[in-house]
Amino acid sequence: MVPNIAVVGCGYWGKNIVRNFYELGALRSICDLRESVLNELGTTYQVRTSPRVEEILSDPQVEGVAIAAPAAQHYDLVMRSLLAGKHVLVEKPLALHLEDGQKLVMTARECQRLLMIGHILQYHPAILKLKELISSGELGQIKYIYSSRLNLGKLRTEENILWSFAPHDISAILFLLEEMPLRITSQGGTYLDSQIVDTTMTICDFKSGVKAHIFVSWLHPFKEQKLTIVGGKKMAVFDDMESRDKLVLYSHRIDWIDRVPVAHKDGGQVIALPNEEPLRSECQHFLDCIRSGQTPRTNGENGLQVLQVLEACGRSLRNKGQPVEVEVPAPVYFAHPTAVIDPGCEIGAGTKIWHFTHIMSSAKLGARCNLGQNVVVSPDCKIGDNVKIQNNVSVYTGVELEDDVFCGPSMVFTNVVNPRSHVIRRHEYQKTLVKKGASIGANATIVCGTTLGRYSFIGAGAVVTRDVPDYALMVGVPARQTGWMCSCGIRLPNGTASPICPECHRHYRIEELQLKELEPATTTATPTIDVSGVAA
Repeated sequence: MVPNIAVVGCGYWGKNIVRNFYELGALRSICDLRESVLNELGTTYQVRTSPRVEEILSDPQVEGVAIAAPAAQHYDLVMRSLLAGKHVLVEKPLALHLEDGQKLVMTARECQRLLMIGHILQYHPAILKLKELISSGELGQIKYIYSSRLNLGKLRTEENILWSFAPHDISAILFLLEEMPLRITSQGGTYLDSQIVDTTMTICDFKSGVKAHIFVSWLHPFKEQKLTIVGGKKMAVFDDMESRDKLVLYSHRIDWIDRVPVAHKDGGQVIALPNEEPLRSECQHFLDCIRSGQTPRTNGENGLQVLQVLEACGRSLRNKGQPVEVEVPAPVYFAHPTAVIDPGCEIGAGTKIWHFTHIMSSAKLGARCNLGQNVVVSPDCKIGDNVKIQNNVSVYTGVELEDDVFCGPSMVFTNVVNPRSHVIRRHEYQKTLVKKGASIGANATIVCGTTLGRYSFIGAGAVVTRDVPDYALMVGVPARQTGWMCSCGIRLPNGTASPICPECHRHYRIEELQLKELEPATTTATPTIDVSGVAA
């Protein structure tokens, strides 16, 4: 079923968002202060309209909110939407202050709601192709990037040109390079209003040696949107104003003859691109993420990175163009220096990631988790709060771990039931769900497509091939149930329909082959149990 979306703010760009969600069958309602706009769009799309955002947010049928209001209103509207339990897609920038952006990202995590930023270039076929060309090495080592976003008009009073135009190019450059700049130098000019910068030229210095120049202006005689990438092997030009040949590769080279550089020009190779509207892809991605729970490509952390660069640009402007260091807030989690954390992950506060562990793009980890040595978390995996994953465990795409799950050393997840090295079966990945409080012993194997019930207990070396009930104790190959476990990790007495935990004194009842907890513990504290060596 397609999620229901409300669009808040129906100006020039908001109308495009309304159109796309309508064509995707997801538009439920629109909100704008202007009655004429509501009348026009309500008649065109036959959906609910309201000038009051409270009415939109109180609708239980609305699952997601797309916000295209002025940037000064983003923080308030996003915060209210998240607290109302809605997933949020907000146009760039996420907020006008880094501190506000951090609050929004934390709130989204606490509310367990998606927060996606409208960095549309990351959904543009040309940028995605450039990412592929860079990753494959076809352009060679990247040396230099130049972007220009110029126009006459669309003047703002609540934000300067940097915050209005530059987020597009900043997000694209960070996406392509997969690194943050170390140093920013930004110069600008104020010509219409002494308080508002109309043109800026920004230089970003990256640790890899790449330099990026970003030129933006709303005082230009014609519209221009170009991105040029100079690599050691080839150069690429993305011209978004071209109707057809948007991406061209040039095999220019420079030879040194008699110790003098001589340029040899190439005619250029047009790269074919799919005829896809980037905004349509962005809106579809938002809907897909709501349905699947996966982390958006342009998530809140991605939005914070852009804000960090923008704030550094602002400091350089205030210092009359002096270079400034990019202040990257310390992560709220700990990662050992040997760990690899790919861009686009979500990692909760207090989580610890140890030696040689790899967290891949779009993975989502909750708070207070502990990941041991040589752990791999694959793309789009969801891991809840207070999850402990011991050494040498790979959590593959399709696996979801709820809160308080324990994975013993070298236990194994799978995601395909009939793997062949020469057959690609990514589209056949099966979901494995490990519910709250479940424990999996050392060297156990969980065959994909199964669900492990709440507080279930899988003995060391067991091979689970079918769903496991809540609280069940499973041992053997294939795993079979041999009893019941208390949520505190102590085996319950056999031979009674109303077992009581001998340690924490929780009361249970067995009904229709299911164990039900009757009342909370009344006495002693829960003991600490290590199942890493539980025998099968």
